[in-house]
Amino acid sequence: MNELSQNGKAVNIINRLLPLLDEAERNLSSARNWSIFDVLGGGFIVDLFKHSKLSKAQGNMEQVNSLMNELSCILRGINIPADCTMEVGNFVTFADFLFDGFFVDAYVTSKIMGSIDQVRKMKTKLSDLKKYLLETK
Repeated sequence: MNELSQNGKAVNIINRLLPLLDEAERNLSSARNWSIFDVLGGGFIVDLFKHSKLSKAQGNMEQVNSLMNELSCILRGINIPADCTMEVGNFVTFADFLFDGFFVDAYVTSKIMGSIDQVRKMKTKLSDLKKYLLETK
């Protein structure tokens, strides 16, 4: 495959990735808002809303990881992050429901904020990569 064709395919994948990352960021931001409310004493119903948004963000990130693997295959010579995982795992979710309290809620909020930061960094890196690929066409 020639470089022009590779760049075009890579740009197409990036164009699919960026909206997914935007959606993941929106879901994570909503989960963060619910999480802050939870820290202030939201309770079980708030946990349900928060984890619903986190579940949607997790689905977005699974799609992102799949596309990132495709992008890595196309751009073998360029080092890009191949795996983006959310910092809120199954154990944290379990603990959030079981030990619902200030410290667990604050911990979950910090993990959500870390995931938002990771998504934003990935969006910036992909936007920069897209610019580079378009300039080298």
